[in-house]
Amino acid sequence: MSMTETDIGKCNLSIIIPTYNEAENIPELIHRIEKSLKGVDFEIIIVDDNSPDRTADIAQKLGEEYLNIKVIKRKGKLGLASAVLEGMKFANGKFIAVMDADLQHPPELLPLMLEKAYKGYDLIIASRYIKGGSIEHWSIFRKVVSLGAISLAHLLFPKIKNIKDPISGFFMFKREIIKNIHLNPRGFKILLEILVKGNYQSVVEVPYLFRERGKGKSKLNSKEIINYAIHLLKLKMYRLVI
Repeated sequence: MSMTETDIGKCNLSIIIPTYNEAENIPELIHRIEKSLKGVDFEIIIVDDNSPDRTADIAQKLGEEYLNIKVIKRKGKLGLASAVLEGMKFANGKFIAVMDADLQHPPELLPLMLEKAYKGYDLIIASRYIKGGSIEHWSIFRKVVSLGAISLAHLLFPKIKNIKDPISGFFMFKREIIKNIHLNPRGFKILLEILVKGNYQSVVEVPYLFRERGKGKSKLNSKEIINYAIHLLKLKMYRLVI
């Protein structure tokens, strides 16, 4: 069951969660979000890419319990970035948060991120690479890929050189910073798109422990690395023509 129009009008925060085969993780994630944000006017928007494990059906059932969950079912596996953009079309919050469904992003951090938003920050990034942040059980290969991706972003876009984790998948922002901005990201890194194109003044990073995936398989593969490289090139061309 979705929220009523009256409830939606009162919403302060929209949490967008793209999903594909997250049936084992989505109940725990939603329960933890609801517990962490008790007393806050918020909505959860699940954008599911036709998961064969019936993730969307499970989310809809949870929506009957909590009454603040929207489930958007898409016809195929169209990708994380487009799922986030799709979710934004249905978001009614003053602030928008983006997070993964695999329990690597702790929902208990959302109240602190929202507090930073209330204090006036335009963009709040959950960071693995500032003091207090860390990564659990990553291989050397994954660490090298991640740090290499960040170094390339810093090199190509000096505007974001002071941001330690510009490729984080867990962030929150005021919806006004993307008003009249055309977002067209590839792969996973929609935050980088917002950092390069968005109209923001203040950014803050908050540390968190990036945990080992709860259940299911990681979606990082060679295709996503190629998508990231193409994304960087497209963003650089964008900066050159504006």
